[in-house]
Amino acid sequence: MQFRHQIDKNKEQIITPGLYLVSTPIGNMEDITLRALNVLKKSDIILCEDTRRSGKLLSHFKISNKLMPYHKFNEKKISNIIIESIKKNKIVSLISDAGTPSISDPGMILINMCIKENLFVFPVPGPSAVTAAVSISGFSDKYLFYGFLPKKQKELENILKNLKNIDFSLVFFASAEKINFYINQFKKYFSDRKIVIAREMTKIHEEFIRNSVNLIKNLPENTKGELTIVLSEKIKEKKSKEEIDESVKMEIKKMLKKYSHKDVVEFISKKENLPKKMVYNYCLKLIK
Repeated sequence: MQFRHQIDKNKEQIITPGLYLVSTPIGNMEDITLRALNVLKKSDIILCEDTRRSGKLLSHFKISNKLMPYHKFNEKKISNIIIESIKKNKIVSLISDAGTPSISDPGMILINMCIKENLFVFPVPGPSAVTAAVSISGFSDKYLFYGFLPKKQKELENILKNLKNIDFSLVFFASAEKINFYINQFKKYFSDRKIVIAREMTKIHEEFIRNSVNLIKNLPENTKGELTIVLSEKIKEKKSKEEIDESVKMEIKKMLKKYSHKDVVEFISKKENLPKKMVYNYCLKLIK
């Protein structure tokens, strides 16, 4: 469904009736966007997981719109009510306790009902624990987000076995009370990777724990807060080759016509998993 947003004379977006998925701060209140505030202020109904927690957020920004609880125990019932409200030209926002709604949070049932009824669904992007953690990890930007891992060991092992051979960064959510259980399981299946555990991101006690999976130690038993775990792509050992393949030599020759010596060495050594010195020496021969 195509839609063009309208702008009023003050150059603000005209909020059209529909469902708005509004991202909210994952900790630091200053991370909320101007558009998110505009949409929330103009909403007839704001759906949230916890009215007390979301009430504090809205109160901070002096927003007093109608809050309605929306969680996994009532979402089927409430979704029908919301669909009727949108059909009556109401503006409805969905927020989660933190971050982007419907990502490891309730929302999919309502979104699909809106799609089925040809009602507008608009994203209002903003803070996300997933992208925040991946961005500071230093790992591959090709990643798979799983969400919350199972708490039961057998179910968890089946999941990790399936993920073991995926050569992307892997992102998970975890509660502090289960983190050491997950760390010990990761050591069985992901010993060839690095790990970053992001705790309390954007908050006062923000912490990033970095190590290799096989070397990381258990966290203190009193660890608290919300955790986002990022596992790196597989760490490949350097190939012990005496010379570079002919196909790679051809690629180096082509690249040297467009890029600097340094850039070619960086790119080829990483791509082909070759020692930098070997690639550097070959480039020198061609330059001479």
